[in-house]
Amino acid sequence: MTLRKFAGLGALLSIVMPSLAMAADEVAAPVLNSGDTAWMLTSTALVLFMTIPGLALFYGGMVRSKNILSVMMQCFAITGLISILWVIYGYSIAFDTTGMEQGVVNFNSFFGGMGKAFLAGVTPSSLTGPAALFPEAVFITFQMTFAIITPALIVGAFAERMKFSAMLIFMGVWFTLVYAPIAHMVWSGNGGLMWDWGVLDFAGGTVVHINAGVAGLIACLVLGKRKGFPTTPMAPHNLGYTLMGAAMLWVGWFGFNAGSAAAANGTAGMAMLVTQIATAAAALGWMFAEWITHGKPSALGIASGVVAGLVAITPAAGTVGPMGALVIGLAAGVVCFFCATTLKRKLGYDDSLDAFGVHGIGGILGAILTGVFAAPSLGGFGTVTDIAAQVWIQCKGVGFTVIYTAIVTFIILKVLDAVMGLRVTEEEESVGLDLAQHNERGYNL
Repeated sequence: MTLRKFAGLGALLSIVMPSLAMAADEVAAPVLNSGDTAWMLTSTALVLFMTIPGLALFYGGMVRSKNILSVMMQCFAITGLISILWVIYGYSIAFDTTGMEQGVVNFNSFFGGMGKAFLAGVTPSSLTGPAALFPEAVFITFQMTFAIITPALIVGAFAERMKFSAMLIFMGVWFTLVYAPIAHMVWSGNGGLMWDWGVLDFAGGTVVHINAGVAGLIACLVLGKRKGFPTTPMAPHNLGYTLMGAAMLWVGWFGFNAGSAAAANGTAGMAMLVTQIATAAAALGWMFAEWITHGKPSALGIASGVVAGLVAITPAAGTVGPMGALVIGLAAGVVCFFCATTLKRKLGYDDSLDAFGVHGIGGILGAILTGVFAAPSLGGFGTVTDIAAQVWIQCKGVGFTVIYTAIVTFIILKVLDAVMGLRVTEEEESVGLDLAQHNERGYNL
């Protein structure tokens, strides 16, 4: 009887155990989360919306009427160019982790491998994310939109004077040697240089804004001032476009920041909230600073304040709380106002549309203040226990990015200037780049 029982139990186990093993395998296998996927698809569309039409309108309204198409054309051409370069090798440089090891500094700490070149191995069933919950194809496209807007931001610094052909080549080389490596160092994971340092950059304060702002400053210095600057009036020709563009950037930025949570979760919700708070505070901060300084608040000022707040909260969006966001936004509005007006006037550089004054300065300020307000003791949601130590880490990340970007950007521009020339002729600049470079007019009356 006993032997029969054991024999029966053995037979039962032989049936049940394979089923249990199969069930365990099914539980362990990554399963697509439709909610996360839907949110990331939406975020991706929002970030692309920031460049076209958002940034195109924002910048287009600020230039003179004879240059509106040239600026918009540059935004559209950059969107096409970077999309193709991203799938050929950019994604691989930024996110291939081959050869990386935590705490070990080697070539792959700076530059990703080529294992993902031409998107090798990417299929409809490839999953990624914090828990491998949404398609890798969506992640690739999401990160592509970041890669698109970063060089497009630089356009604001040299608007109205760079040759279209030189701009295209510059952006392609700059993306390859500056954007993709910086993204890799900050975001690729263990073994990435700034990742291992512990630099906090939730959605691109370092990778996008400091990077673009510093590159813009170098570009406007290398090209020189626009003809007639600063004595000739160069007022924005259509501030309605600029306000519409700023509004599109504000809305699109929720995809930029909340989408960087890579999931539809509490972090995304808080990122959305702090983005709204910081942006509103910066808009008011810039407006009141201008009102007090110049006697009247301007539409251009509040639009610029909106962007300054969006920029400054970007690195902090996943770790700071509402009150930290309020301080960051207010500080960004006031500081960027003085840098884009008083500081620029005193130093005399011609940053046409304040790419450095807003994105460079706002990115630096936001990156450093992230180290302060990510601390739970100040209402943050990060793991910062030593504020001074984290601020030092943030400053290291800022300093490295500024130096690396400045040097490499300068070299690229000087080589291109020697080979093909960067700047249009004085006659072309007087006529306007719309006609001189594209044989079109923005307005035919």
